[in-house]
Amino acid sequence: MKVEKFDAIVVGAGLSGLRAALELSKKWKVAVISKVHPVRSHSGAAQGGINASLGNTLEGKDDTAERHAYDTVYGSDYLADQDVVQFMCEEAPKIVIEFESMGTPFSRLDSGLIAQRPFGGAGYPRTCYAADKTGHALLHTLYEQCIRKEVIFFDEFFLIDLIKVDDQITGILSMDMATGELIIFRSGYVILATGGFGRTYKRSTNAIINTGDGVGAAFRAGVPMQDCEFVQFHPTTLYGTNILITEGARGEGGYLFNNKKERFMKNVASKAMELAPRDIVARAIETEIQEGRGFENAYVHLDLTHLGAERIKERLPGIREICIDFAGIDPINEPIPVQPGQHYSMGGIATKFDGRYCETPLAGLYAVGETASISVHGANRLGGNSLLETSVFGRYIGRLLLEKGLAELPSIDKLEKAEEAAFTGIEDLFNQWNTNSGKRPVEIRDEMGIVLDTKVGVFRTEIALQEACDQLAALQKEFENVQIPTSEREFNFGILRNLELRNMIDIAAVTAYAALWRKESRGAHSRIDYPTRNDKEYLVHSLVFKTEDGLMLKTKPVKLGKFEIKERVY
Repeated sequence: MKVEKFDAIVVGAGLSGLRAALELSKKWKVAVISKVHPVRSHSGAAQGGINASLGNTLEGKDDTAERHAYDTVYGSDYLADQDVVQFMCEEAPKIVIEFESMGTPFSRLDSGLIAQRPFGGAGYPRTCYAADKTGHALLHTLYEQCIRKEVIFFDEFFLIDLIKVDDQITGILSMDMATGELIIFRSGYVILATGGFGRTYKRSTNAIINTGDGVGAAFRAGVPMQDCEFVQFHPTTLYGTNILITEGARGEGGYLFNNKKERFMKNVASKAMELAPRDIVARAIETEIQEGRGFENAYVHLDLTHLGAERIKERLPGIREICIDFAGIDPINEPIPVQPGQHYSMGGIATKFDGRYCETPLAGLYAVGETASISVHGANRLGGNSLLETSVFGRYIGRLLLEKGLAELPSIDKLEKAEEAAFTGIEDLFNQWNTNSGKRPVEIRDEMGIVLDTKVGVFRTEIALQEACDQLAALQKEFENVQIPTSEREFNFGILRNLELRNMIDIAAVTAYAALWRKESRGAHSRIDYPTRNDKEYLVHSLVFKTEDGLMLKTKPVKLGKFEIKERVY
């Protein structure tokens, strides 16, 4: 049994993980464990931008961190914790300037200042961008800095389980995907930055790697999932593939049309129009489709043709390339067929909000980015805030741990006993999968995705959610007999898909379970049978625990503050 020892372990090499590792590398020996090569992390797929109240444009000159925080809390339908939102928005300008100093190639105004575009739910143009490839630019910038600081990377390693002694983290059990070898990484600090879990849905903008590996491992270790009923459906994904069509396309002035050539957003958000928050636009598009005003009963049109070729080529080159390559259309000349698709997980690993924002109930275990529910997004995330969250809290965790100092581990006897139990337990599971005769993982995964798409989607009902819970419970039973076709370990993607599904099936069940419990409509959670927000009973975070008797739900109060709760209208 091979054991690697580090001062801190970061699992995930997206923006959250890289920023934490970069900070920790100033003093400590840190390892980054990544399922893929770091620049293939899903952060690189973020297109539109990163929010900060720089006030660089004429329209945005009066913007402030306070106004950014207000828009974020208002957009969250008041489920975001206001203290952590305020912190994020105050840090935002520093983070963007830091990226600029590292060499990020931001788009520029004629003045030379960083360009800012309007995004949904924002009172000012505050989204800084690098054309429509902002995540790509930020990710490469941070990776270069980590290489410069000699951060140690373990690429194509898969997180299997967390290892703990009593209620203290002591490391992780991982698999080298190339060889199939099981390896222990030992440390008193583990930071989970494994991204979202959008691939639990079949229709998603997420990369195939987004299977909730950190969330699933933490859940099995006794850490609850928080607010998993809140799933963001991006309003504009490319029909047929569900590749993301950035909100920046609407920020640049794109229009949404139904099959009657109507800009239907005027009936939903007469002031904000196409730049209403994502939950509102997604519901509006889904309504048009369901009521027969979509094209082929499946999509609406996002029209950029009036922007002109020069602007599209300068500001949205990646979107044009995607449309040409994957839909055979050029948005300079034709409208883009778009439909809502799963995009982002507001929920995730539950963390505290007592000043140590990313800390979990398991000592030494931290979570950041889409893996975590901190909660800065509440019931609905505003575009441009996710890239911001990754970097603000990645840096925050690094500084927090350096301030705390190196962690003391339990005695070597206890350590080795816990590591041996984790190692033999997973070997037994692999052997079981080799002898099982049930379904292949892809079959269960497809069924799970269809259940979530059709019954835990943009619009939800009691009957559909109960059916989803029952069907997912049945799939969990089937997973107990899931098979892998070969026992060979080298590049065995059967093992990998089973390990992913082990996480996904739990997360899917929690998503449906929490959605069934929340009998109101708030943000991205839209219950047809409970169409209004119910602050009296549901202005709380949901916490779902894994117990021997099944799932158990508790609640945690939302951290309120200076922004008064009111009706959300755009």
